[in-house]
Amino acid sequence: MLDDFFTRAVLAGIGVALVAGPLGCFIVWRRLAYFGDTLSHAALLGVALAFLFEINITLAVFAVSACVSIALLLLQKRATLSSDALLGLLAHSALALGLVVLAFMTWVRMDLMGFLFGDILAVSRIDVGIIWLGGAIVLVILALIWRPFFAATVNRELAEAENMNPDRANIIFMLLMAAVIAISMKIVGVLLITAMLIIPAAAARRFASGPEQMAILAAVIGAASVVGGLFGSLEWDTPAGPSIVVAALGLFVLSILPWPAIHLRRRLDLDKGPQPQKGAGHE
Repeated sequence: MLDDFFTRAVLAGIGVALVAGPLGCFIVWRRLAYFGDTLSHAALLGVALAFLFEINITLAVFAVSACVSIALLLLQKRATLSSDALLGLLAHSALALGLVVLAFMTWVRMDLMGFLFGDILAVSRIDVGIIWLGGAIVLVILALIWRPFFAATVNRELAEAENMNPDRANIIFMLLMAAVIAISMKIVGVLLITAMLIIPAAAARRFASGPEQMAILAAVIGAASVVGGLFGSLEWDTPAGPSIVVAALGLFVLSILPWPAIHLRRRLDLDKGPQPQKGAGHE
């Protein structure tokens, strides 16, 4: 079964979507879209260093993305610049450094477009294994930090008062983001990773009645985008990575249409009146 390149592409894409969906929810909730862009731009520097030192590309991208995340945390505590200015500085600096390093390596011949926009149809069995194993580890860790990180998202002061250590959860989340970008780079490319993190989560937000439900719906919508995008790419001979993002965009557009069932559910929620709070970690 895995001998079929299209089947491998579907399995790899679904594996990425199942992980990107829950992480993307936190990006939407915390308005961290520019942070995702920063890490995806830094991925190109990781690719360049992987070729320079002849090491595994996935590991190099993860290492560089993790270093950029830590650098952002340190600069936020010491620098006087705003967070968006720091993110812009890191994003474009890492991208420029990556391109300069690649320009100096004249002996290396690489498909730059493949890294920018992905080459999901070229994934191997090993790639599929890395995506699913790495994705499972990311989801397990995310489940462990879900309560403190969500509590800090809702009310950081309350999370600190309850000794949930939101700073530690924030560092772990950034490392998880670096891991997801490293394992998904080959699927949709460094320029489209952020779209796969944000669009399914944004589409799921309108249908979900709670954070956990939104995370599950985002993963399902992402998986549907992968399948739809790949079959669309096969049918119309379009690039696979961008086709997946376009399929996700289509599902998002469908989600913002005025569906009667959603209006009915919201009207019922209003009729019930305000509900008692269940704590910082729940909605």
